[in-house]
Amino acid sequence: MFPLRDHNPSGRTPYVVYLLMAVNILGYLWYSTSFTSDRSLALFYAAFAATPREIMAGNAPLTLLTSMFIHGGFMHLAGNMLFLWIFGDNLEDEMGPFTFLAFYLVSGVGATLAHVISAPNSPVPLVGASGAIAGVMGGYLLLFPKARVDVLVIFIVFFRIIPIPAFLMLGIWLGLQFLGGVNADPNSGGVAYWAHAGGFVLGLLLTVPLWLRRGGPRYWQRTHGQPPHPETRYRASRIPRIPRRASPPSRPGPWGK
Repeated sequence: MFPLRDHNPSGRTPYVVYLLMAVNILGYLWYSTSFTSDRSLALFYAAFAATPREIMAGNAPLTLLTSMFIHGGFMHLAGNMLFLWIFGDNLEDEMGPFTFLAFYLVSGVGATLAHVISAPNSPVPLVGASGAIAGVMGGYLLLFPKARVDVLVIFIVFFRIIPIPAFLMLGIWLGLQFLGGVNADPNSGGVAYWAHAGGFVLGLLLTVPLWLRRGGPRYWQRTHGQPPHPETRYRASRIPRIPRRASPPSRPGPWGK
């Protein structure tokens, strides 16, 4: 399942979300074009990515922040920015811009520390905003568990866009992170599953005070887990079907040897 959008409009312009997206995108365009050799790019990552072994030794503490704004490739960046775009505006709307920015940074640092704890001796650098964005997803789940999210479901040759409750989409995503973390080698490269899971749980916990100020369980009873405002309605989205064309009559091909 791949999320495309939610039906939860925000009441204000999400300036911090725009700012975070701009910093990540412009930063990627800069370092991906400035460091063209493998050696120079490796030195860049060594300076600004978060390496668990170095952090456990008390070195390079600022990489807990700088690593959140570095990505390993275009698809890594695009996926993270899509998730931030879908879920970040509503949390910024509820928290306010400055609180949301602090929430985002704390979630990202906590997610990186969760990865460091899972692989304290790893020399593999960690990059990406997904830990912080996982925190945003955790907060979103607490405040809007039944908000509808349009997801693209891909199963072999089956493609369909369907709306599902946020708790189902985010719950499946979180379960996959725990499953991946249990089965992955923490000292090898790949997906930092424990950073995702740690950021998600931390973001949910950091949102509890706001949820309680909204009324806690009474807030859920009042909104039924839905956004506390009219949802956005979209036209039905479908994957276009390509009509089959009649195949031309076959002709014998040449012999091959």
